[in-house]
Amino acid sequence: MTAPGLRDGAPAEDSDDLDVEEALALVREAKDDGTGPARDPRPAEPHRHAPADRHRATPWPQAREIAARAARATRAPRPATTSSAPRRTPLSVPLGDALGLVLAAPLDALSDLPSFDTSAMDGWAVAGPGPWTVREEGVLAGHAQPAPLTDGEAVRIATGARVPADTTAVLRTEHGRTDAQGRLHAPRDMVHGQDIRPRGQECRSGDQLLPVGTQITPAVLGLAAAAGYDTVTVVPRPRAEVLVLGDELLTEGLPREGLIRDALGPMLPPWLRALGAEVLAVRRIRDDAKALHKAITASTADLIVTTGGTAAGPHDHVHPTLERIGAELLVDGVKVRPGHPMLLARTRADQHLVGLPGNPLAAVSGLITLAEPLLRTLAARPAPEPYTLPLTEPVHGHPYDTRLVPVVLRGDRAVPLHYNGPAMLRGIAAADALAVVPPGGARQGAETELLDLPWTTAGIGVCFT
Repeated sequence: MTAPGLRDGAPAEDSDDLDVEEALALVREAKDDGTGPARDPRPAEPHRHAPADRHRATPWPQAREIAARAARATRAPRPATTSSAPRRTPLSVPLGDALGLVLAAPLDALSDLPSFDTSAMDGWAVAGPGPWTVREEGVLAGHAQPAPLTDGEAVRIATGARVPADTTAVLRTEHGRTDAQGRLHAPRDMVHGQDIRPRGQECRSGDQLLPVGTQITPAVLGLAAAAGYDTVTVVPRPRAEVLVLGDELLTEGLPREGLIRDALGPMLPPWLRALGAEVLAVRRIRDDAKALHKAITASTADLIVTTGGTAAGPHDHVHPTLERIGAELLVDGVKVRPGHPMLLARTRADQHLVGLPGNPLAAVSGLITLAEPLLRTLAARPAPEPYTLPLTEPVHGHPYDTRLVPVVLRGDRAVPLHYNGPAMLRGIAAADALAVVPPGGARQGAETELLDLPWTTAGIGVCFT
């Protein structure tokens, strides 16, 4: 069966063509290194790409490390007693708003858990050896402390109810029987304390339940609630703002008269939320340097994400604007296909900008390469454990650069998807992950590193909160 997105007989080679922004980025490199027009950004065939020694872009693994370090640079020095100390002020948030965030303070037990001896089963609380005389009234969960039992006495009890003082054990409903005189019998020997949850069985007051740096899952929320918490102290969610650049973009209807639909405006905000960010706004800005300058300098976000305009064309204003405001350019181009002309800049001490290429799949590559590690570090999330799977077919590689190729997972193998050119979303829309294909390509059966898409492991309803 052909996996979704696969096209029988589709050539892999056609997906590696340079897009317009990548070609312009190579022109920019020629100008920046002083060679000017004499340097042709398109070497002789068969490869239309600059040789590695004349390529100013950052290798893909190093670019991801730089992005993670850049976020750490905005954090305060770590106290010796903690593993993580965000510079941004931790927040106290209600449990209902904490899913997906990271603990900024240990979750310590506020009381013993359980805080009193409770019945683990529906049945009877019994005292001493049987048979037992059964009290008329029962003991229900949520009621006050019942009267103590005396030897030879039993009382009906519900799961979670307080166990009367001097109870020997709880006899499960299905194990007890009564005789004609109404006395309770146990068909088997009982162990002292059987089916009783003693006070402090799970923890004692003051015990550390979870350390700083724990990501808050539904189970963590349950534990916090059981331990008596109404709020938890968390690392604040990084705030992101999206600036969609371009005169050619439509927000509705069919493409027409040289205009195209904006795919990034709808796609980037939920993707950023899936990466742990709070999206403050999505702004559409025409190809106007003054408007871009105003939007960047007015932003209060921790991360500004721009789309398009990262190359060297007449309407590519990102580089000149960053230079004008005195931003520190940390990554200027990455050796990855698609997405080569992406960039990372520090615009202020506590703010960064990720410039994505305008083509949709190239923009996804930029998100995974630069935005994901930066946001992960800002949110104090742990890095995902790397893993590999063999490929079901060979994947054509770029001679110098890493390639990110959409794949679907079928059992213990990864199936490469076609429609993976820089401007295409058809492959990534059907994908479970991106395969990290090294320079030169990967043969069939080669163990290849995979990057899960954020919703494939957590579920859409979880990751988009």
